[in-house]
Amino acid sequence: MTDTTSGGTSTTRAAQSLSRPPDDGAENRTPTERGRTTIADSVVEKIAGMAAREVPGVHALGAGMSRTIGAVRDRVPGGRPSAGRGVKVEVGEHQAAVDLDIVVEYGVPITEVAGDVRESVISAVERMTGLEVVEVNIAVDDVHLPDEGEDDDGGGRRVS
Repeated sequence: MTDTTSGGTSTTRAAQSLSRPPDDGAENRTPTERGRTTIADSVVEKIAGMAAREVPGVHALGAGMSRTIGAVRDRVPGGRPSAGRGVKVEVGEHQAAVDLDIVVEYGVPITEVAGDVRESVISAVERMTGLEVVEVNIAVDDVHLPDEGEDDDGGGRRVS
């Protein structure tokens, strides 16, 4: 829709409204009051997964079957490791809850590793998303022994 000004030029109403000061008090509102940001669950999963993997003593994320499927997927040409493997999240408007399945290295104090993982995940998610992390639940599904191969889940026989 166009309006004609007294000089005969045609301008849009949107352009005219930009030239006038806003009358709804927008200049007094903070940027967060001027729109809405939505963060997908998969984003929080990736952030939490990366933060957990960086903790010393964490060998891998995921329960046995998801690690096996993930190892196969990683070997497929063009396949990439999933940063969200072993991570489940629930994301609300202002809060998030995280569930992790981890495999720890043999010999590390599990409760200390779990505490470090919890701290790392909370810090990374809150810093990067602004969401409040209300809980981080950790399930230790396995212990990686020094003589196990990278993709071996400890099941089955080894034949030399």
